[in-house]
Amino acid sequence: MIYSIMSVNSALRSSTNSGRVIVLIMLFILINCSNDNTGSTDVFRVAVIRYQHETCTFCPGGDTDVEDWTRIRPPLEGNEVLEADSYIRGFVKQAREYENMMLLGITSPSNVYGGSSRSWNTQESFEHFMGLILDDLRSKMPVDGVYLALHGALAVRNVPRPEAEIARRVRELVGEEVSIVGTFDLHGNEDEEFLRWANGAFVTKRYPHYDAFIQGERAATYLRLVMQGDYVPTTATRKPSIITATVLQWTGQSPSMDIMERARRWESREDDTYVSVFYGYPWSDVPDVGTTVHVMTNSDQALADRIADDMADFIWRVREDFAHGDFPMPDEAVRRTREAVAADAIPVVLGDYSDRPGDATWILQRLIDQGLSRVLYATLRDEKALDALTERNAGPGDSFSMEVGGFTGPQAGEPVRITGTVRYFGPQGSYEHVAAIEYGEDNMLILTPAYTQITSPDQLRFGPINPDDYDIFVVKSRVHFRRGFDETGYAKTILVVDAPGPWVGTMRLETLDYRYAPIDRLYPFGTITSNAQE
Repeated sequence: MIYSIMSVNSALRSSTNSGRVIVLIMLFILINCSNDNTGSTDVFRVAVIRYQHETCTFCPGGDTDVEDWTRIRPPLEGNEVLEADSYIRGFVKQAREYENMMLLGITSPSNVYGGSSRSWNTQESFEHFMGLILDDLRSKMPVDGVYLALHGALAVRNVPRPEAEIARRVRELVGEEVSIVGTFDLHGNEDEEFLRWANGAFVTKRYPHYDAFIQGERAATYLRLVMQGDYVPTTATRKPSIITATVLQWTGQSPSMDIMERARRWESREDDTYVSVFYGYPWSDVPDVGTTVHVMTNSDQALADRIADDMADFIWRVREDFAHGDFPMPDEAVRRTREAVAADAIPVVLGDYSDRPGDATWILQRLIDQGLSRVLYATLRDEKALDALTERNAGPGDSFSMEVGGFTGPQAGEPVRITGTVRYFGPQGSYEHVAAIEYGEDNMLILTPAYTQITSPDQLRFGPINPDDYDIFVVKSRVHFRRGFDETGYAKTILVVDAPGPWVGTMRLETLDYRYAPIDRLYPFGTITSNAQE
């Protein structure tokens, strides 16, 4: 564009009067073409806010308060917000390519210590962080748009629909003319309430969530269209009456992959159409728990309703396979592991899918009982053992003999005596102390102070540990471990392992004491004979 204008200026100097008129017309066309590349000469001020937590209200970790939210680090501010996670980085990348979106990072909470192993968020913590968010947003007014990087399964005492409440309070502050869009994890529990206050929602379509960055990009494109007046959000929401355990929601298997593929096909067939599916998070005891479909079209309500009805009907048709599964118990899983090792089908990964507190010892005990070697157990939560090591100023080479794990109740099993040698004791990731204990025949146990989900072998390359030296891995994960161990081809054998009891985290949701969720209207609870959508 600079070269073109310089050429025009040169032509003006050397032209006749009539020629100059022609050159000026050319310049006018060039300027307008340049404006068309961005769609608008206006600069849109866009606030970026992050408030994410996957809340296991049944977990025994105690209510999550302000201290739990700030233990890892204080709230994010300014540009820190713009680099906080994949959703936001995708949004920022796309927004900056347009050149007419000015992004304003708004003070936001970072991450909860212990992640989803903690229980309800206190109302006090919610009010505290919403106060920080709204105060900072108010100081940066006016804005043309707001991007909310949310999760969808935040659960707060006395706040039935927290994400919708976040959108409502933001809407109340910025006014009706400001455009609001959100991004979500597919494990969100949402209904139509969020879209009552926001103009759009984008949900990951893959689990593991490879497309978080992509959904952030889509949200930026959509928000810009709405701010420019090129898109009139017209939405439809459906709640198929289904609740499922997250271990069954892996999008690498049917029917989960079929549901998301159907959403993508609708988006490909119909212009300006966005189709999102929340699978829900069953360990949040909230009124909007379960599956949800959101559809957005450009001023076409009939199309939005038609797509939403089709998606809800399809999910209902595949409900039986979507809500039931069959995984081996620890004894059988370890026996099958022995067979895999004998057949050289290694590495073997055992996914301890139901252990949300992080201290369950069922698999660890069976591995010891059956005498397996070259095991890397990553990780077992035991802050008490780590405190004991800290008190004695332990270091590599020190002996270790202690009972570990099995302390959060019957779902965790019994403590297991580990006798071995400390190979590493020090910082790792966001933790001040983790320990690597070598025991038995070339086995390694990683102790962490909180529930830790290992998703890739590279997370285990620290200190003297090389994950490539081990034949067997135990990880506390349902699906996300497939990102680095399965779908990369690293592991030859994958076994998701059940737990021998009807506890929180297992597929046996009927044993949970739901008080706020409409369980009597959700399949597979009770006798649900039709897709009674809300």
